[in-house]
Amino acid sequence: DITGTALETAPVTVGESELKAVLPQFTGELMQLPPMYSAVKINGQPLYKAARKGQTVERTPRPITVYSIEYLGSPAPGDYTLRVSCSKGTYIRVLGEDLATALGTCGTMSFLLRTQVGAYTIDKACTLQEIAENPEACAAEPLTAVAELPKLKVNARQAARITNGVRTTVAQTADGRYVLLGPGDEFLGIVRCEQE
Repeated sequence: DITGTALETAPVTVGESELKAVLPQFTGELMQLPPMYSAVKINGQPLYKAARKGQTVERTPRPITVYSIEYLGSPAPGDYTLRVSCSKGTYIRVLGEDLATALGTCGTMSFLLRTQVGAYTIDKACTLQEIAENPEACAAEPLTAVAELPKLKVNARQAARITNGVRTTVAQTADGRYVLLGPGDEFLGIVRCEQE
C-alpha cells in the first residue's frame, strides 16, 4: 500500500529498428551478472536457495561471449524473436533483461528453444516419449559428449585397476582430463591425470 506518493508511468514503445540498433552492443566478450535464481554457487550455496528465502547475495559479473545475435522477426506486437549463439555460462534471460534496459524499458522472456549444446543439435534430439518407447534408438554415442577431450588408451590391467578406483600410473601422460579408452577402444569414462 503506497500512500502520499504519485507514481506516473509513460508507455515505452520499442520497435524493430530500436531493437536492431542495440543488438551489436551485446555481441562479443561481455560481463554478465548471474541471476539470483541460478545454480551458481557462492560460498558453496546455490543462489536459488538464497533467492527462495527472499535473500539477495552479492554476485560478481562473469565473462561470457555472445558470438552472434540474429533478429528473426516479430510474431506479435511488442514480441521479438532472436537467435543467440553464445558461450557456456550465458544466461539468456539476463541477456533479454539487459537488452530491454538498453532500450529504456523492461522485458521478459516468454520462450526459449535451445537448438544446440556442443555437438548435440536439435535435429538429432528425441522427445521423452520417443526415449520411453525406444531408448536404444535415442541413445547418443558417449564419445560425442566428450569429443573435445584428449583420449587416453590403457591396457587391460590398467583399465581394470582404474575402473575399480585404484590409482594407477600411466607413463608419459600429462596432467589433465582424458576420455579413458580400454584396449579395444571401448569407452570407460573420464579420468583426471595428476603428477604425484
